[in-house]
This record gives sequence, structure tokens and C-alpha cells, in this order.
Amino acid sequence: MNISDMRKSYERAELDESSALDQPMLQFDQWLKEAIAAEVPEPNAMTVATVGADLRPSTRIVLIKGYDASGIVWYTNYQSRKGQELAGNPFAALQFHWVELERVVRVEGTVERVSDAESDAYFHSRPIDSRIGAWASPQSEVIAHRGVLVANAAEYAAKFLLNPPRPPHWGGFRLKPERWEFWQGRKSRLHDRIQYQMDASGCWIKSRLAP
Repeated sequence: MNISDMRKSYERAELDESSALDQPMLQFDQWLKEAIAAEVPEPNAMTVATVGADLRPSTRIVLIKGYDASGIVWYTNYQSRKGQELAGNPFAALQFHWVELERVVRVEGTVERVSDAESDAYFHSRPIDSRIGAWASPQSEVIAHRGVLVANAAEYAAKFLLNPPRPPHWGGFRLKPERWEFWQGRKSRLHDRIQYQMDASGCWIKSRLAP
């Protein structure tokens, strides 16, 4: 098959200015719950895009772990590539892609670390193997082979037993949205794109974008 001939007609749903909620976080909440109810694979997976000091962008998939009026939260190693890039340039973009629902949500904004209390609470809710893994993996660093991770995990498991503390280099980030876009696939590539842009007074302005 020629990859250039692969096409799909998007005809599941529609989105217009009147049906889109006035607050983008409420619209996101509605769509995420619909993705969960539809049992799409990993509805909580999102792409995080950052930009390094060399001005080169990079992306990776992480899992959303919380959201409310203050923003969208995920957890990671602060010494990882994304952690270091966010320390130098605290702006990021997120993207959710729910293929089965023919929907995409894009979010852009500033990023800050969550409080130590929030990071501690989430860390201690994780399975024991995941907590040990946060200590065992020098995320984004070059390692000689997988055996390094296995040995590190064994070392920290023996050291901390059933109560590993949160590593000082591990915790949460919160993206505070400044711009949202909700994309609904439509027939003939005439897709629906509803944008929310925050104005100088902190209010959300809703508008339609051409596809």
C-alpha cells in the first residue's frame, strides 16, 4: 500500500461555537470523560512538547494525573530532558489525540512545579515498583545496558524496603493554560476547530479557526 493513498473520512460528530462550553477546562472535562466512557486506549495519554536552550523542540508521551481550574498536572523526573528544558524555558504545549472519537485537544501555556505536598501525596499513591523505579532510573541519561536499571532497582529496594521516600529530583509539573484548541474531524476535511484564547483581563475568548 502506498502510504500517500491512506485516507479516512471523519464523520462521527461535530463541534460548533454554540455547543462548545464557555470555559475550556469544562469542555476538556466533558471530552475526556467521553473518551474514558468510550474506552479508547489510554485516554489519559498526552504529548508534551518543550523547547531546549538550542531552540530545538522535543516531544514525548506522558500521562495526565490531574486537572482543575489551575491547570493540567503530570509527574516526572525533574532531571530528565523535559525537566531540564522546562527549567530553562517554562512554556510547553500538550496534545491529546482520541483517534476513535476523531478528536484532538491542544493546550499551550506556562509550566510550574506543583507543591512538595502534592508531589508527596501522588508519589505515595503509586505502586511500590513504580516508587522504586523513580529512584532506579537516571531518566534521559545514557546507560550501558538494561542491567544497570535492574541493579539500581535491587539496590534501592533493599535500601528502602516497603517505604521509599519521594526522590528530591522527582515531582509534578502543572501547565497553566493560555490557549486551547478543540478539533473535531469532519467530512471532506472541513474540520471543526474551536479556539479559546485568554485575553489581557484573564477572560477566555472563543472563536472558530479554519481547518
